[in-house]
Amino acid sequence: MKKVFIGGSRRISRLDAEVIRRLDQMIERELDILIGDANGADKAVQTYLSERQYPNVVVFCTGGQCRNNVAEWPVTSVPPPHHIRDFRFFTAKDAAMAREADVGLMLWDGQSAGTIVNVARMVAANKPVVVYVSPTKDFSTVRSHSDLESLLSLCAPNVRERVDEYVLEHAGEIA
Repeated sequence: MKKVFIGGSRRISRLDAEVIRRLDQMIERELDILIGDANGADKAVQTYLSERQYPNVVVFCTGGQCRNNVAEWPVTSVPPPHHIRDFRFFTAKDAAMAREADVGLMLWDGQSAGTIVNVARMVAANKPVVVYVSPTKDFSTVRSHSDLESLLSLCAPNVRERVDEYVLEHAGEIA
């Protein structure tokens, strides 16, 4: 059974009808869903899957304490890289989900560097990821570095700069 890594921006707290349609297709296909425990997109997707009483969900969290696990699904606890609760601490679970998943669905606000890093992780592992770009309500399938570059070309220059800086700074964590 395919495993889908679902993640996204913390600024996204509501699901668009097209995203719900995609989630419903995953439910119909009985796919395994791997999701994080953050507020925003993670919590919104968890809430929807809970409302649908969907059982095939595993919540990933760092260090054993989930911030959100709406339906008390099984948890995969990822060891933290250190004990400071910073970005690296919380994204350790993202790297684990990218390794375990076969495909991805990312809900992107057009600004979150962390979401794009997850897309880059999937691309580096030769795994396709569908990106929902919230401001334009469009879906893009990203399978290669050139697909990722095309997606990033839609960003405002300051956002692209921030994403590029982040990717360079955390390149070792992406693969």
